[in-house]
Amino acid sequence: MIRYVAFLRAINVGGRVVKMDALKTMLTLPGIKNISTYIQSGNVVFDSTAEKDVLEQKIEKKLLATLGYEVKTIIKTLPDMEFIIKNNPFKKYDEDMGLHVSFLSGVPDADAVKELLLLQNDNEQFRVSGTEAYLLVKTGAYGKTKFSNTFLEKKLKIKATTRNWATVNKMLEFKK
Repeated sequence: MIRYVAFLRAINVGGRVVKMDALKTMLTLPGIKNISTYIQSGNVVFDSTAEKDVLEQKIEKKLLATLGYEVKTIIKTLPDMEFIIKNNPFKKYDEDMGLHVSFLSGVPDADAVKELLLLQNDNEQFRVSGTEAYLLVKTGAYGKTKFSNTFLEKKLKIKATTRNWATVNKMLEFKK
């Protein structure tokens, strides 16, 4: 069995409320075991022997059928999460800054990333590494940043879901 972390986009935002107990029930699918959720924003940990891409499709299909809207699902293994944390490009930053990670559905086009880098300023810094975008913004200002999840999706032309650094780190505590 492999321990996976699923980041679900569009859970408990924009008036779309899903209780975590109900979400766990929805994800009780063949081949998925030991399901746990963390906070109310679509963070799910589970065990499976299936491949990530198969699981993403299976979960997205089930959530679409049950909820009636698309829920982009991005799945990582615990070693993936360790790598993401270890390779954070913002190792040192001021206390008044907050770090976020946008999990991307694919590797973005290099030219699109270059265009985004031109939009950085002292209060909003951005780096892409593989299928993750790291965003450093003034603490408490993520809701006002131009580098919002929707903005990143539009500019990079791929789906994304964003979590704060504390949540990213917390997911490693769900080891067996």
